[in-house]
Amino acid sequence: MSSKRVLVVDDEHLIRWSLVRALDEAGYQVEAAETGAEARTKYRDFRPHAVLLDICLPDAVGTDLLKEFKADDKDLVVIMITAHSDADSAVSALKIGATDYVGKPFDLEDVLHSIEQALEKQRLQDENAYFRRVLKDKIERDNLVGNCPKMIEVYKLIKIAADADAKTVLITGASGTGKELVARGVHMHSSRSKEPFIDVNCAAIPESLLENELFGHERGAYTDASQKQKGIFEMAGGGTVFLDEIGDMPIGMQAKVLKVIENRSYRRLGGDNDVLSDARIVAATNQDLTSMVKEGKFRADLFYRLNVMPIKLPSLVERKMDIPQLAAYFINRFNEEYGRNIDGVDAQTMHHLMSYDWPGNVRELRNAIERAMMLERGSSLTSQHFSSEIINAGKSAEGSSADEATAEDDCFSFGQVKLPKDGISLEEVEKQLIQMALKRWNGNQTKAAECLRMSRDTLRYRMKKFGLPK
Repeated sequence: MSSKRVLVVDDEHLIRWSLVRALDEAGYQVEAAETGAEARTKYRDFRPHAVLLDICLPDAVGTDLLKEFKADDKDLVVIMITAHSDADSAVSALKIGATDYVGKPFDLEDVLHSIEQALEKQRLQDENAYFRRVLKDKIERDNLVGNCPKMIEVYKLIKIAADADAKTVLITGASGTGKELVARGVHMHSSRSKEPFIDVNCAAIPESLLENELFGHERGAYTDASQKQKGIFEMAGGGTVFLDEIGDMPIGMQAKVLKVIENRSYRRLGGDNDVLSDARIVAATNQDLTSMVKEGKFRADLFYRLNVMPIKLPSLVERKMDIPQLAAYFINRFNEEYGRNIDGVDAQTMHHLMSYDWPGNVRELRNAIERAMMLERGSSLTSQHFSSEIINAGKSAEGSSADEATAEDDCFSFGQVKLPKDGISLEEVEKQLIQMALKRWNGNQTKAAECLRMSRDTLRYRMKKFGLPK
């Protein structure tokens, strides 16, 4: 039997009996009501997914009940039942939230079909909303992380570009620094956030296909073009088109993208008319576009149009103080993804992570931590599950003499605590120590507070400050 519940509200006995019987045979759970008062009671107790509601009842007006039911559940499917003479009332009901209406006398098959379609449409809307929430949560979890001065400057520029609705943004930085996250950040924090964000890797699509991908084509534009097809700029609407690795875009295509920026229009392949575009263009590259312009490998006019709002991402070696925070962020992410309960990185391993230069940047750190978490059987990540390059970097740093370390300003040591030359996030260290203490004492806040030499109230305040669960 279907789990869908339908409430039939009509003052004519024969109509109620016919509808209840047909709906029951179709597999629905059905209740019926003769009056407005009974309908209110049945609605409250039965909690239907759909209501077949007569406009004229002995003690109520159907549109008044419609307003009450929709105020309680905006997603409720309500199909009005009306005599042909009340067609105007049915149209009014549609305007205030009814899904559909059927006129008396009606065909039972038509009514069943109308209910089935309305419930299926509602199911698809719910499913779509769910996946949108999942996607939004995923995007929001894929955050830029770090509090070093260079990253704070990046955050400021993202906000400026989003608030100003900059039509073009150029993001530069080495591979693995998070350029796509910056592009999504500009989109998500702007007035265009409800519009599509569509990315295209300019290096991954052959030149012969890239124009079709970006601008679409008209029917008959080429041999296999049996029908018109929209391109990315058209599908983006008023959203954002992210052109990743734009330094690899062919010169010919650069001219066409420049036209979109300057004229806010383009032509589909095989088309005679211009199509308007309101999309923001965010471009990214790991190449030196200034040098490419001098060498004639990149159009100067396109570079200057893109470079109106430049955002440069620092490499990880330039912001080593963010490594503990990044490590904690990835550990939390993979704990959730793999169902693990790793509470952090042990001190020796963190020393190795801080000593390594990370040529693959944040992406390499993320991959290294993911691998270690899949292999680690203990409660903390240890050095045995990281690559020899990472561990040897830490050993090299340990092997340098105290005089060399002082001369190079490598780190300042006090007992077993070492301060890296690039600094470290004190708040992140404090957060990890609190997590470790809570883990050690199985969540006992009194014991954890004693272990950390602080009062229980202070511990609870700092747990709240760092967003840690009680």
